[in-house]
Amino acid sequence: GSSGSEDEARPGTAAAAAAAAEKKREERLRKFRELHLKRNEARKLNHQEVVEEDKRFKLPANWEAKKARLEWELKVEEKKKECAARGEDYERVKLLEISAEDAERWERKKKRKNPDLGFSDYAAAQLRQYQRLTRQIKPDLEQYEKLKEQYGEALYPTSDSLLHGTHVPTKEGVDRMVADLEKQIEKREKYSRRRPYNDDADIDYINERNAKFNKKAERFYGKYTAEIKQNLERGTAV
Repeated sequence: GSSGSEDEARPGTAAAAAAAAEKKREERLRKFRELHLKRNEARKLNHQEVVEEDKRFKLPANWEAKKARLEWELKVEEKKKECAARGEDYERVKLLEISAEDAERWERKKKRKNPDLGFSDYAAAQLRQYQRLTRQIKPDLEQYEKLKEQYGEALYPTSDSLLHGTHVPTKEGVDRMVADLEKQIEKREKYSRRRPYNDDADIDYINERNAKFNKKAERFYGKYTAEIKQNLERGTAV
């Protein structure tokens, strides 16, 4: 009788053990699927971060500063429109928000921003000319917003961007460029006009370009080299 009851108990025990093993197996499979999904998600996020980092590396060094500057100019334009709608003067409203200390600091900074250091070489003169011309450029912020909506991220080119044939300048932009070039030519002609020739002046040049350079050097450094030049002419230089 006891052997019969043991035989009856064994199938129940085996079934319970099989059920427990199956449950444990399903739990492990569930955890394995969760880990697999997490790994895929981490791989996807890592790939996105690598792509974004690569895009940041390919952008110009001062891209963040330029972007912040454009955003600030957009805010200024919006503020001007709000003041115009209320019938207020934007310059007065802006000055009311600036403290006296900030105003003095900005004024001192403005005076130090572009000091005239005199002529040093043609490369420095060309750089100053470039900076002066770029400061005069007034961006069309409304057109910029339209282009940003139209092209999105493609508006900020990288080293992999194909720019040829993708941009057609507007007629207003071309006219503005032509007017600026004509103004530069007109101003340059005033400074490059032929000066009257003086027969009694000392000849210390070999051609007209060298004469212009000598005059510039004399204008900026003549007071420092006057004594040396006199000693050389008298033959008393050490």
